[in-house]
Amino acid sequence: MSSQYNTSYVAAITLVATLGGLLFGYDTAVISGAVGAIKASFTDPLQLGSFAHGATVSSALIGCIIGGIISGYFASNFGRRATLMLAAVLFFVSALGSSFPEAIFFPKGEMSMSLLLTFNFYRIIGGIGVGLASAVCPMYIGEIAPAAIRGRLVSCNQFAIIFGMLVVYFVNWGIARGQTDAWINATGWRYMFLSETVPAALFGLLLFVVPETPRYLALKHRDDKALSVLTRINGAETGRTILSEIKQTVHESTSGIFSYGPVVIMIGILLSVFQQFVGINVALYYAPTIFQNMGAATDASMMQTVVMGLVNVIFTVLAIVTVDKWGRKPLLITGSIGMAVGMFAISILAFTNTIGISTLVFIIIYTASFMMSWGPICWVLIAEIFPNRIRGKAVAIAVAAQWIANYLVSSTYPPMMEFSGGMTYGIYAVMSVLSAVFVWKMVPETKGKTLEDMDRLWKK
Repeated sequence: MSSQYNTSYVAAITLVATLGGLLFGYDTAVISGAVGAIKASFTDPLQLGSFAHGATVSSALIGCIIGGIISGYFASNFGRRATLMLAAVLFFVSALGSSFPEAIFFPKGEMSMSLLLTFNFYRIIGGIGVGLASAVCPMYIGEIAPAAIRGRLVSCNQFAIIFGMLVVYFVNWGIARGQTDAWINATGWRYMFLSETVPAALFGLLLFVVPETPRYLALKHRDDKALSVLTRINGAETGRTILSEIKQTVHESTSGIFSYGPVVIMIGILLSVFQQFVGINVALYYAPTIFQNMGAATDASMMQTVVMGLVNVIFTVLAIVTVDKWGRKPLLITGSIGMAVGMFAISILAFTNTIGISTLVFIIIYTASFMMSWGPICWVLIAEIFPNRIRGKAVAIAVAAQWIANYLVSSTYPPMMEFSGGMTYGIYAVMSVLSAVFVWKMVPETKGKTLEDMDRLWKK
């Protein structure tokens, strides 16, 4: 089969799809600049404790779980592209509602439990958008991309997630720079959430100019349209060959989720769970708070977060460059080892109450290791490891498991830190070690394989 493909067309489609990843990162990290404001303006006036604060900071993750669960239904019945359009609308509504939760129903400035619940409701709406985008963006790119560069292109979605986080770190820092904590707690946090309306609107508009995936079109027996997309991407001869292979693996579109056995589903779930149990979102959501606990001022802590965001981008690029050369498994195992080193060191520093530049260094080692491995590669595997006939349902299960694990880690972090910081980071270090063993023993290498090869792999 020819390895020639329309690079510019594939790149343009991928660029649009990765805006969903950018919004994923933007929406989940925008809260980092408002953690203190939520405590000062919401939970403290209502005399609520650390668990309520952690639950509010993490409330969007409830929506992420919902979005992950329903993503399979929407992607399988309405299409990958239509599902991403729905996500764009939810991002936009959430950004407006989170910035002005008292609009329509409540007087501005009067705190109440109802207002806190309304704020959480709008964050959950955005979380549903994140859940949909987190499942369908890599699925969409994986089903469009030629096999030879699929890992690289799906990894671009992780780059977009991290870039979205970096952008919002800059936005939050720019809003907070030179301002008092009182102003940030009263007004600044609103601008942080409101800024998300711009990329959300852009994403929704650009989705009108990209095609549906050929795998979905073939599942719905729209072969002429599927061939048209494949031809534009791969050329006429290769397009016909690929469509023939797709048709061989989708002729039973109603296959049960366990039609290839439970192992492939379990691997997808464990990939998702380990990606979260290593504790990455603690570093992402609570980064400014961690740096403030190290003694940095508010604007300085956000600047340190920007530095961390830049490191994340650099090491995600490393993964993009190497994933189709080195393979998925070597990168995952290497990253697990690096994360374990970073987290064990942070745990020891926490036990000895050592606060300084060394803490920042080991946080960067930990996050850099994650970004060159589990950050992008987990999404690559989730997008490609499942056979065509069960991909929509299986991805939904794996992504829902990921967001449940994410919520458990993020919401339990504040009370765990009150009990013992050293123990908390030690648990994440142990999970990093276990993740390496899991990949070594259970995960198959998928480098260079077509999506249709997955059907043959799991039939064995």
